[in-house]
Amino acid sequence: MKRLAALAAAVLLAPSAAFAGNWGIDGAHSTAGFAVRHMMVSKTKGQFNKLSGKLVLDEKDVTGSSIEATVDVASIDTNNTKRDEHLRSPDFFDAEKFPSITFKSTKVEKKGKDGLKVTGDLTLHGVTRSVVLETTLSGPNTNPWGQVVRGVEARTKINRKDFGLNWNKALETGGLVVGDEVEITIDAEFNPEQPAEAKK
Repeated sequence: MKRLAALAAAVLLAPSAAFAGNWGIDGAHSTAGFAVRHMMVSKTKGQFNKLSGKLVLDEKDVTGSSIEATVDVASIDTNNTKRDEHLRSPDFFDAEKFPSITFKSTKVEKKGKDGLKVTGDLTLHGVTRSVVLETTLSGPNTNPWGQVVRGVEARTKINRKDFGLNWNKALETGGLVVGDEVEITIDAEFNPEQPAEAKK
């Protein structure tokens, strides 16, 4: 009975919580994925298992919002241990020297009815370049435990050579082992950040 009462109270309070300005990424329900052409015939896909970040949301004017995210390079996972070790090596990400990939927005624009175009600085392999994320913001919703959640889906494409990821090998039949274009997908769930005094 007490649990039902607590849940009912949380649902009633959800509208006010939904307008909280700061939201943190829920790493357990968020992924940063990628796909790149392999051997000129298929795409290899993977993800980074450790993702953190923050969304500062302006409910009245979404273009006044901002978002930043950090990926732990060592958490790369392509479902192949040998390949993951190679990707962490100096041939590719050089995880020991460049342990993080970061994104920090510089501009948010509306696109269509529900979409956003988020421009920001992507820092990868020690190189920072401006990229545009095609983004959708969803929610707020309330989960079965009474916590308000929001979602962000973002997509973009980059050329890995723009960030100094140049390793490749030629194929005997022509072409290269690894494609240059990388598709990036971010599916993140956010929870409201508690004020500092509430965390004590």
